[in-house]
Amino acid sequence: MQEDLSGYRKSYEKSDLLEASIKENPLEQFQKWFYEVEAAGGPDEPNAMTLSTLGLDGFPKNRVVLMKKYTHEGLIFYTNYHSEKGKAILANPAVCLSFFWPNLERQVIIKGRAEKIAENLSDGYFESRPLGSRLGAIVSDQSEVIDSREVLEAKLAALEKELEGSDIERPAHWGGYLVRPVSMEFWQGRPNRLHDRIRYTLQEDYHWKIERLAP
Repeated sequence: MQEDLSGYRKSYEKSDLLEASIKENPLEQFQKWFYEVEAAGGPDEPNAMTLSTLGLDGFPKNRVVLMKKYTHEGLIFYTNYHSEKGKAILANPAVCLSFFWPNLERQVIIKGRAEKIAENLSDGYFESRPLGSRLGAIVSDQSEVIDSREVLEAKLAALEKELEGSDIERPAHWGGYLVRPVSMEFWQGRPNRLHDRIRYTLQEDYHWKIERLAP
């Protein structure tokens, strides 16, 4: 099987990224771009990001997760701590996050270190989730091999019956991670493939070094 995709072409012409207009702090620049992406009407989930970890098998692995909060400290997402990604983060907390916002021809690539957030913060978010999502977090042994879809649905039905009318507490193996950035690169598509790339790198004095990269 073979297909030649060399004819796919697009000229990126929607915006630019110049030093005169950027923020001194990359998380403030991220917030600016995030607001602009939302205001422009897309994509469906602008908070969707690719999380890259180094697996226990020695291979890097990417998967899409949802950012649920960002602060001056970093970006927060939630998952099962016993999952493949959770085990990888425990062994090596150095991770990479990336956002792709095609509606404004932008990417953001973030290198950082992941750490568990406080349990009360995970509790608060868990309580805010729809009932089905809370039950699903309890039922699913994420990343483990299962016999069939029917087994999973049967476990969910049994748990719904068992916990009907009860308060549903967050399982200890499920919660949030905060990724503290050490590097943030902002990529803006430009004509002739001469894209704008601005990288912020955290220094020992906690100031950010700003550099332009060749495309």
